[in-house]
Amino acid sequence: MFKPVRVAVIGVGYLGKIHAKIYHEMEGVELVAVVDIDETAAAETAGRYGCEGLTSAGGLLNRVDAVSIVVPTSAHLEVSRPFLEAGIHTMLEKPIAPSVKESARVVAFAKQSRAILQIGHLERFNAGVMKLAELAENPRFIECHRLGEFVERATDVDVVTDLMIHDIDIVLTLVDSELRNVSASGTRVVTDVVDIANARLEFENGAVANVTASRVSREPFRRIRVFSENRYLGLNFANQQLEEIRAKEVTHGDSYPELEHSRIDVVPQLPLNAELAHFIECIHEGKEPLVRGEEGLVAVEVAELVRQKIYESIVAGDH
Repeated sequence: MFKPVRVAVIGVGYLGKIHAKIYHEMEGVELVAVVDIDETAAAETAGRYGCEGLTSAGGLLNRVDAVSIVVPTSAHLEVSRPFLEAGIHTMLEKPIAPSVKESARVVAFAKQSRAILQIGHLERFNAGVMKLAELAENPRFIECHRLGEFVERATDVDVVTDLMIHDIDIVLTLVDSELRNVSASGTRVVTDVVDIANARLEFENGAVANVTASRVSREPFRRIRVFSENRYLGLNFANQQLEEIRAKEVTHGDSYPELEHSRIDVVPQLPLNAELAHFIECIHEGKEPLVRGEEGLVAVEVAELVRQKIYESIVAGDH
């Protein structure tokens, strides 16, 4: 029988409140405290889930085994550093930090203290994505669309860091090859940073991924299509269901193979519940998380390349 993991949630905005709720209801976890600079938010969340509400995380280092950090991306390094340096296991919402340099420092702090660092690439725990990763063999072309309505949350970062990084991470997981080239374009619409972006990722083995993200669309749309030899897989992220089209073997006398259309049965799961349960399981069992800091860092590196290419395309268009 494992001793309960003592957890605190740092940042109880929209997503942090959900973290707190899940930990409160999870077996093998003691929710010790929630922290937010907004005293009212901290007090209300603490009262709802029977823990302490704080406006500063400074006094928690000797009281918790693990933390969920759900603060704006710009504060990730500052907030995570003391916990990681103290060897406290950390669930850090994606992306690790706004830049490659800051992200690398976060990963280094975890490595030095041997703390578990799990990055919140939520879609990796989407049941459809997990099945897709199992079935996709040697993808040749991948197409991703992640479109959403504008919300004021996460406007401290651009759409590449906010949304596209989910699909960058998934593509890097599916394609077993080094990235060879990145081209991208994008534009601002309502914020001071890029709100719509498209990137083309080309790999050494010839695979290509076309990734589009928007946070100013009228309706949410999240889909990935994976094309392999003799097979197509399409996933709707929202309902976690997979469709497949594959070529049957050519029968005698036929010029072309018959195409078989099917829906692959996937049992949906709540990705955030699965993600946090996995984090606690890794702590109990002392194992590496599905999305380690190193993988989160690679996603940030590619996202930074995409941003650089977008900036170059904007500058070129101004001349």
